[in-house]
Amino acid sequence: MTESHLLKVCVFGAGAVGGYFGVRLAQSSAQVSVVARGASLEAIQNRGWILESEGQRLTSKVKAVSDPTQLGLQDILIIAVKSHDLESAVDKVKPLLGPQTLLIPALNGIPWWFCGESGQPGALGRIHCVDKSGLIESSIPSSSVIGTVVYPSLSSPEPGLTRHHSGTKIVFGEPSSAPGAATSLRLQSLVDLMRSSGLDAEISSDIRTEVWKKLMGNACFNPVSLLTSSATDLMIDDPGTYQVFKSMMSELLEVGNALGLRPNISVEDRIALTRKLGHIKTSMLQDAERGRKVEIDAILGAACELGRKVNALTPTLDTVYSLARLKAITEGLLSS
Repeated sequence: MTESHLLKVCVFGAGAVGGYFGVRLAQSSAQVSVVARGASLEAIQNRGWILESEGQRLTSKVKAVSDPTQLGLQDILIIAVKSHDLESAVDKVKPLLGPQTLLIPALNGIPWWFCGESGQPGALGRIHCVDKSGLIESSIPSSSVIGTVVYPSLSSPEPGLTRHHSGTKIVFGEPSSAPGAATSLRLQSLVDLMRSSGLDAEISSDIRTEVWKKLMGNACFNPVSLLTSSATDLMIDDPGTYQVFKSMMSELLEVGNALGLRPNISVEDRIALTRKLGHIKTSMLQDAERGRKVEIDAILGAACELGRKVNALTPTLDTVYSLARLKAITEGLLSS
């Protein structure tokens, strides 16, 4: 990634997260394109890509295609698909990936790169809930990845439109860097670009811990919202459900500790952070209401799998995962 030419940025996926990045980045000096399909592709081509955020309605004209081969190699590739769609997207993104391309996986849950490359010293091996066949790890060079944690609450009420509800922070970090390590030039350049487009971008020297900090909320609120059809404030304010969240987060902290992660936040404070956001429908509940496949495996299944890898007991997490997964299967939101 250099500053000597107009940076080519492609967003693969035109959902809520893709729109949040794409519309903002198109306001900068970068040349932005999007790989989309169906009604989203048609809407973006006809009226532009729209973001409603903080009282503003931004519309960006970008090159929108269904065939990635029309775009060529990119400087930055943002993958903004559902975690369960990543495996099928791997072959499609290959025409966009060059030796210097930075790959930004803006995904929910635990990413495939989280445990390091299989076979490397200290690596825990592939997370099967995320990368069942190993195709993702074998197809995407680990050296191209910049870890990403997206905190804003977003929705896509109609094709080609992203609605921003709350939160702004997006965190980036080198997956292989040690906590406290110096910031790489490519990471600093990436964050500078994000900030120039109006995104609230931060740098972390410990991106794995940042992933875990967000997971403490996602792995609890998402599957329980699927089971109860409730928004976050209603779940947190219910005394019994609050205790379930405390048990789940305590188990997540134990798994995190065994992995060498230190989120530096108490269970009560983590729950309080979400409560401050108000009446929020989780992404999993939004997907369920629209009859879309849910991300239960990457968000909670992967955490349970990591618990087994480090011999940590996760009885509440396992129970909620089993119940939520069965509900998803019986309602046609997940393949068995």
